[in-house]
Amino acid sequence: MHTPSPLNRRRFLQLSAGAVVLTAGCTSVGESGTPGTTSPAGRPLIGPEHPSIAAAEAARMSTGRVAKFDLRAAPARIGIGRRELDTWAFDGVIPGKEIRVTRGDTLEVAVRNDLPQDTTIHWHGLALRNDMDGVHDLTQAPILPGESFTYRFLAPHAGTYWFHPHMGTQLDRALYAPLIIEDPDDPGVYDIDQVIVLDDWLDGIGRTPDDVLASLAGMDMDMDMGSGSMGSMPGMDHGSMGMPEFESEILGGDAGDVDYPLHLINGRPTADRPTIEVPAGGRARLRFINAGSDTAYRVALGGHRMTVTHTDGFPVEPVEVEALLIGMGERYDVIVQPQSGAWPLVALAEGKDLTAEAIIRTSDAAATQAPPPGEHPAELDGRLLALGDLRATEPARLGTRPPDVDELIKMTGSMMPYSWGFDGAAFPQRAPIEIREGQRVRLTFENTTTMWHPIHLHGHTFRVGNDPSGPRKDTVNVLPGEQVAIEFDADNPGQWMIHCHNTYHLERGMAMVTSYVPS
Repeated sequence: MHTPSPLNRRRFLQLSAGAVVLTAGCTSVGESGTPGTTSPAGRPLIGPEHPSIAAAEAARMSTGRVAKFDLRAAPARIGIGRRELDTWAFDGVIPGKEIRVTRGDTLEVAVRNDLPQDTTIHWHGLALRNDMDGVHDLTQAPILPGESFTYRFLAPHAGTYWFHPHMGTQLDRALYAPLIIEDPDDPGVYDIDQVIVLDDWLDGIGRTPDDVLASLAGMDMDMDMGSGSMGSMPGMDHGSMGMPEFESEILGGDAGDVDYPLHLINGRPTADRPTIEVPAGGRARLRFINAGSDTAYRVALGGHRMTVTHTDGFPVEPVEVEALLIGMGERYDVIVQPQSGAWPLVALAEGKDLTAEAIIRTSDAAATQAPPPGEHPAELDGRLLALGDLRATEPARLGTRPPDVDELIKMTGSMMPYSWGFDGAAFPQRAPIEIREGQRVRLTFENTTTMWHPIHLHGHTFRVGNDPSGPRKDTVNVLPGEQVAIEFDADNPGQWMIHCHNTYHLERGMAMVTSYVPS
């Protein structure tokens, strides 16, 4: 397999005023930046400035309200537990400040880039207009250091979403924040509404995400040179053969590539647990977001079961479980009604043993009451939510119809060389999937690797599986040896990424594009 270099603006698909060039093997854009207008099959492409994109947004429900926000991406020194760490953050805090609007509102977010690198913002999970999706050189030119860009789009669906850069390893710093789109028709049968952001952390603790990527990319070279043990590589946990030793039966084998020293809930490690107070006898809506780059989290609330109500923003028929497994990019909403007292909310880094923790405390409990840190609630080993447990509510279901596009996509790659892709091709060498507006699209992902991969589709939500009641999602975990089918309607024209939401797998090639072409 070809070993790609990290994704960068010269290797990425090139932007044009209404069309982009997608080629198998290389970009056809020279240093002058002059793009062509057709796909590899010779068909014209519907690029981010095509009139159909504005038309699709105009057809969506609008409240007529505009919600304006400012966002600054910049180097920052932030406190994590007892440490002061240098990283990059939105407005100097971790997580970034929550944006909360109502379905149908127009978001207008002015982004200032004071980072030493180009950046963008991707609005994860939203079926928004293509030119606001934030993929550099595919849907927009990158925001250069010292420059600004204003994102403006309708909030199309209610639910739990988030935003982050779509540029290099920037996500594996503090550059992420929740985006909550409220439903005016939500009956609101809960007393508090709390976002819980999970994250794996290493930046500033002797290494950076770029150091980790360089180490991963260089593993095969070091082995070829006969270096033996690679235990000194930053951010890695290696055995005698230089391979990670993170294993999980739940994830089908290898659990991850990177040894993170800290795991966080809302920017705080276990040594500095946040406390969430719930009225005595009250109900809490907990919105879980996995903003990590290489870690799935198994989550449980000690002494309680959780009722799952939404996945990736869309409602499901309520299902009661003791634990959730949340892959990178996934979101789950649950309802809990805590008994009087203080209870441990634990996010176990699956296969990596460390935890992130918070305290759920009722208002009638003493302010000093708290469970001891480091607990392993029995619920973590109890009934775990399975994908098959989830059934979309009737309004969220995708109607049944035969697919117009039906493709099998093999997920390929290995640790040595550290290279990932689809159908044996690292991005951008895998030809795009061409679709037309109005088509039903079925994609079946077959994982031929020894790693699990959370697959994320931009600009759409899909139904998992062929069952009409299957859940609506935008990110789905595919375990080694598994096949997972997704279906969606081509109702949002443009150029859209499909990729693994492991930051390091994406940077080493596990990405491709879904391209709308004219009917």
